[in-house]
Amino acid sequence: MAKLPIFLVGILLICSVSALADDMKYKDPKQPLNVRIKDLMDRMTFEEKVGQMVQIDRSVATKEVLNKYLIGSVLSGGGSLPSKQASAETWVNMVNDFQEGALSTRLGIPIIYGIDAVHGHNNVYKATIFPHNVGLGATRDPELVKRIGAATALEVRATGIQYAFAPCIAVCRDPRWGRCYESYSEDPLVVKAMTEIIPGLQGDIPANSPKGVPFVAGNKNIAACAKHFVGDGGTTKGINENNTVIDRHGLLSIHMPGYYASIIKGVSTVMVSYSSWNGLKMHANRELITGFLKNRLRFRGFVISDWQGIDRITYPEHSNYSFSVEAGVNAGIDMIMVPYNYTEFIDLLTSKVNDQIIPMSRIDDAVRRILRVKFVMGLFENPLADTSLVNHLGSQEHRELAREAVRKSLVLLKNGESADEPLLPLPKKAPKILVAGTHADNLGYQCGGWTIEWQGLSGNDLTSGTTVLTAIKNTVDPTTEVIYQEAPDSDFVKSNDFSYAIVVIGEHPYAETNGDNLNLTIPEPGRTTLENVCGAVKCVVVVISGRPVVIQPYIAAMDALVSASLPGSEGQGVADVLFGDYGFTGKLSRTWFKTVDQLPMNVGDPHYDPLFPYGFGLTTNPTKAT
Repeated sequence: MAKLPIFLVGILLICSVSALADDMKYKDPKQPLNVRIKDLMDRMTFEEKVGQMVQIDRSVATKEVLNKYLIGSVLSGGGSLPSKQASAETWVNMVNDFQEGALSTRLGIPIIYGIDAVHGHNNVYKATIFPHNVGLGATRDPELVKRIGAATALEVRATGIQYAFAPCIAVCRDPRWGRCYESYSEDPLVVKAMTEIIPGLQGDIPANSPKGVPFVAGNKNIAACAKHFVGDGGTTKGINENNTVIDRHGLLSIHMPGYYASIIKGVSTVMVSYSSWNGLKMHANRELITGFLKNRLRFRGFVISDWQGIDRITYPEHSNYSFSVEAGVNAGIDMIMVPYNYTEFIDLLTSKVNDQIIPMSRIDDAVRRILRVKFVMGLFENPLADTSLVNHLGSQEHRELAREAVRKSLVLLKNGESADEPLLPLPKKAPKILVAGTHADNLGYQCGGWTIEWQGLSGNDLTSGTTVLTAIKNTVDPTTEVIYQEAPDSDFVKSNDFSYAIVVIGEHPYAETNGDNLNLTIPEPGRTTLENVCGAVKCVVVVISGRPVVIQPYIAAMDALVSASLPGSEGQGVADVLFGDYGFTGKLSRTWFKTVDQLPMNVGDPHYDPLFPYGFGLTTNPTKAT
C-alpha cells in the first residue's frame, strides 16, 4: 500500500480533529442551549445520568468519589468547612480539587457546589454577615436587598462556590416557628417584593428571556434557590417540618406569590420543603412539584430536595428508604441532597428504573434541568475558580452596605412616655452612661443562627464584626464614660448616677427545629437586667431576636424600645440610629403579639389585637446635635 504524502496526513489529522470538535456540540458555547443539552444527553450512559442527580456533602467527597460515582453536585452543610477559619484561598482550592475529579470523568461534566449563604456568606470566616431576612423585611427596601444579593454573590464566588441555597421566601405565619427569622414577612406581598434579591444574586434577566428559564449573568454571580416549596411558614403552631393545614386558595394566595416572582426573575433552582400540605409530605407531592411548579408555572430550572429530605417522607425517617426514593423522584425532585448515603441512593434509584417503577423519562427530565442550569451558568466554559475575587470577602464596601441594612431594619416601637418627650435620639455627650444586657457585647448573639455554624455561636471570636457595645463606644463623645456590665443589680445602677442606660437583650442563637418555641420569652438574665436597669434610670431597650417576643409586662418600665431583629456583623448600624446620625425608618414585617395565647395572629385576622400592629414603626429625624 502506497504511503500518503506527509502534507496529506497532516490535512487528514486536522480534518479529523476538527470533525471531532464539531461533533462535541455540548462543549461549544456558540451552540444554542437546547442543542448543547441534547448533544450531551445523547452521549450519557444511564450511570452518568443518575450521578448528575446526586448531591453529597464535602465531608464525604473526594476527587476519586466524584470520578467513580459521576456525582453532579457537592455542598457544604451548615458549618461544613474545609478547616476552622479557612481563608478564601483554602475554599477555592478545595472546590477546585473536587471539580478536577468531575472534569476527569469521560464527559467532563462539571459539578455545581452549593452552600447556605442565607444572610451573606455566613459559613465563612470574615465574610460580611447581613441582617437576617426578618430584619430586611422591616426595611421595605427591595433595591437594598438586591444590592445585598450582589454583594453576597461576590463573596460566595470569592471562595470558588457558584450556588447558594437562598433566598428563603417562606411566609412565616406563626413566630413560634424556629425558622421565622428566615422569612421576610407574614405578608406575602413583602416576601414577593424581596425576591429582588434573586437578580442581585444571579444578575438581571435579559428582557427577551423566556419565562421560567434560569439565568446567571456570569462568574461574579451565582445560582439562587427559592425555598422551601411550599407552605413551610404555615405549619400548625409553627412546628418545624410539620403540617400546613390550609385550602388550595390559601396556599396559592399566601405561600405561592414569592415563587411566581422568583420564576419570572429566572431563579435557577427551587428547594422542596420538609413540611406537609394537608397531611401529604411536600417531598412526595407530585401534583405541586410536577403539576404546578413545572407544568403550570413552566419552571425550567431544577428542583432540589432539602438535606436528607426524601428520608423524611417516612416516619421514622429512612425507615422505608426504597419507598422514599420512588416517591421523591416520581414527585419531580431532580437533584437529591443525600449528604452521606449516596451509594444506597444510587443503587436504589438504579433498581427502580430497571424495574420500571421510575420511568426513564423522569430521569431524563431531571438531568436535562440540571444540565440547563450548568450550561446557563457557564460552568462548562469556566469550571475552575481562581483567587481574583478574594478581596471581596468581608470587604469594607460590603460592610458599609450591611451597616446601611442594619440602620434601615431597626424598628422604633416606643420613644418616651409621649411624643413631646422622646428619649431618642440619645445625646452623644453625657457624663456617664450604662450599657447592659447579654447581647450588648456578643457578636454571635447579634448574628444568630446560620453563622459559622448551623446553630450559630456565642462570643466575639467567631468572625469579624462590630458589637453594639463597641459601636456605642465608637459613637459617643470622647469625654463620655461608658460603663458596661452584662447583668447589673439595681443597687449598682442606682448608685452610679448614670445619665441613661442602653439595655441590649434577646434570644440566644438557634436554627430550624432547635428554634421552635411555644412561650417566646426572653431568656434570663435578660428580663431581670431589664427590670433592674429600667427601674432605676432612663433606659432604651434594644431587643435582638428572630421574631417578636414577650415584652408586654415590661413596656411600662422602658423609656424607649427598639426591635433590632438579628442585625449581623455590623453593630455600628445600631449606634448610627440610636444616637441620631440617621433616623429610624423601619416598619414591623411581623405583627407583635401581646401574649402567645393569641398565636397564630396575622394582619387581617378576625381576632387581630396586637401589641404593635404589622407595619408599625415610629420615626425620628437625624440630628447633628450632641
